[in-house]
Amino acid sequence: MKDLEFLRILDFLQQLRTPWAQAFPKADNDLVWHLLHHLVASHTKGEIVTASTLAQAGYAPYTTSLRKIEELVANGLIIRVPRSRTGKSFALQPSAQLTTDFEAYLLEVKRVVAQTLGSRAPGEASDDYYFGASAAGNLGWPPLMRRQTAAKRFDLRFLLAEDNYFVAMQNMWADLRTNFGSRRDFTLARLPQLYQLAKENAQRPASQYDVVAINIPWMGEFASKGYIRPVGDVVRAAGLEPAEFHADFWATGQWRGKQYGVPIYCTIETLAVRRDLFQEAGLSFPGTFEQVLSVGRSLHAPAHGRYGITWNAARGMPVAASFLFLLGDCGSFLLERSAACGKGEMRPVIDMTAGLRVLDYMHQLIEISPPGVTEFDWETSLDTFLTGHAAMTYCWSMRAARFEYDTRSKVSRKVEYLPHPAGPHGRVTAPIGGFVLCVPANLPEERMRLAVDAIAWITSPDAVRDHLKSGLPVRPRFSVISDPEVMRSSPIVNFVERVARRDLLDSWQRPPIPEYVAVEAVLGDEIHDALTGRSTDRAALTAAQRRIDALFRERTTMRVA
Repeated sequence: MKDLEFLRILDFLQQLRTPWAQAFPKADNDLVWHLLHHLVASHTKGEIVTASTLAQAGYAPYTTSLRKIEELVANGLIIRVPRSRTGKSFALQPSAQLTTDFEAYLLEVKRVVAQTLGSRAPGEASDDYYFGASAAGNLGWPPLMRRQTAAKRFDLRFLLAEDNYFVAMQNMWADLRTNFGSRRDFTLARLPQLYQLAKENAQRPASQYDVVAINIPWMGEFASKGYIRPVGDVVRAAGLEPAEFHADFWATGQWRGKQYGVPIYCTIETLAVRRDLFQEAGLSFPGTFEQVLSVGRSLHAPAHGRYGITWNAARGMPVAASFLFLLGDCGSFLLERSAACGKGEMRPVIDMTAGLRVLDYMHQLIEISPPGVTEFDWETSLDTFLTGHAAMTYCWSMRAARFEYDTRSKVSRKVEYLPHPAGPHGRVTAPIGGFVLCVPANLPEERMRLAVDAIAWITSPDAVRDHLKSGLPVRPRFSVISDPEVMRSSPIVNFVERVARRDLLDSWQRPPIPEYVAVEAVLGDEIHDALTGRSTDRAALTAAQRRIDALFRERTTMRVA
């Protein structure tokens, strides 16, 4: 169970007390309820609880609450943890037994509530429900879904990325209070596994999934190899209007002039910085590589457990993407946009001068990064910043939403979101990432329209608005942007809209060519070798170009044969 869901259920339990006596037969009065509720909730949020603060939350005379706390300590439900080396001050925490019993109690309540409100079958597991979606129950079904659900229950299967947006979408889908579907209809996978599962599914006689999420740079491969089918002829019939989307956003679902998918969300690579630390030090927000390094050195304080910056430098996808984004900040692309949009041969070329500048910058970033940063992937880097151990981080805006709502966050309401600072001879950019929802080419024809109707519902203004108000910074339809509540929902939502209006969005740092994944693997090896000292910068770039050229010669030979 996630912390956010855990806390929402705790709040609901203030109104639902009947099962309490069954789970805690010895804790049969309101005072014990208030004490344990406050302790478990505070511990889940990472807050320190002392005997004094807990007694004040007991809704009883102070001395009475203190006596009851001592009784709960003696009974083994609460434990004391030293707060100082002298051992004279203590914090209170739930014991392992209390934590186990409390979560078992919450799971039982969750099951009863989900079955009551969601019309679920009694035998389904509690993990098939999600308690806490804000407005999903008010969303209307598309006409085709309404007709089919009125006749019988059916299942749609989704293959999606394992990130906070798709987890929220899964929860919203399961929270519709109907017999339509459950969270088991979703397969969530991390990027490398998602890529493999989507390719393996394309080789099957019939698709296991009705809808698959394709990472934007994979579009060229999946479309050119016939893994996904064009949907341009049916998206309008399902109620999707391309004019409702930002042009750069909508174009991420296209290949060779055909629409193969609908963009589900747009995430921006941002430089997130600690506004409070910058203000305390009297520093301005950085707009160039040199300024990032300068302020990073000023805020780098390893002795105090804080580093100047954290970023994605692990071998493979993380460091390859970082290199390509920074290359774009220097005004250089693997493919020139004119060539990428044409019909001729598209061969990636690494500009040696720009590549050396980027590697020099990355080496200097390592000097003000946490130890072992060259092993940091997206999750590790984000967690380092979220827990207060870095002054800046390069990260995706969708993942950065956790800074604002994760119960472990030490930086909530303290973060400023900036576009990528400019490198030498470059400009400020806002690299686009995200996913496109597509229909597998091997999906049976009778399910084609149903799958597109599901995509239309998932990307509908109501669904997008619900996610935005929950703090997930999708780049929405234009019709949603004017909603004042939406724009107040998160500073990241405002950031995404600002960079879109400034025309800073750019999707060509990671060109969606058919060979992108193979090129990314090459860069993931060679750039990492340069950063870890296994090769010189120039040798790494030369080796990367040689391997890319060999890859394209091999592909050309295979096509001719």
